[in-house]
Amino acid sequence: MHFPPIFVFLDFDGVTHPWGEVEDFRCLPLIERVLRQFDETRVVITSDWRTLFSERKLAARFSADLRARVVGATPHIVPRTGGELHGLREREARQWLVQNGHEGARWLAVDDAPGNWLSRSRLVLTDFKRGFTEEDAAAMGRLVERLRAGTQGLEEHPLRTVLWA
Repeated sequence: MHFPPIFVFLDFDGVTHPWGEVEDFRCLPLIERVLRQFDETRVVITSDWRTLFSERKLAARFSADLRARVVGATPHIVPRTGGELHGLREREARQWLVQNGHEGARWLAVDDAPGNWLSRSRLVLTDFKRGFTEEDAAAMGRLVERLRAGTQGLEEHPLRTVLWA
């Protein structure tokens, strides 16, 4: 059966490896295991690494069979005030969806900072000290299944329109 894409907005530090430790991407194989279970998943990088490295270099961190499923990196919105930091990654993700013709597409985020995302029901929240764990893999799998099935219960942030400068 063919499913429409589900976009996975992926952070690195605190997710693919514990934050503040060696940036060895030790947790990435576990994330990749979940991605392989769902052919419709596509990865969009939300990590600050996107401002330092090309999309090609970021995709090269993934196993060869998954590199083609890394489909981009979110735009970098510079907040003008401290208040604009709350939910910033979600605004960047929604802007990416619109700019790439995927407005209204199914998506989820994997991040260690809950303040980056207002749609908490779409967030797999990792512990920045541990990175992505087996428990996170199970949660991500359940979330992809719910998105795949179109199951209700995935609330949206009340401001459906994305506002960016």
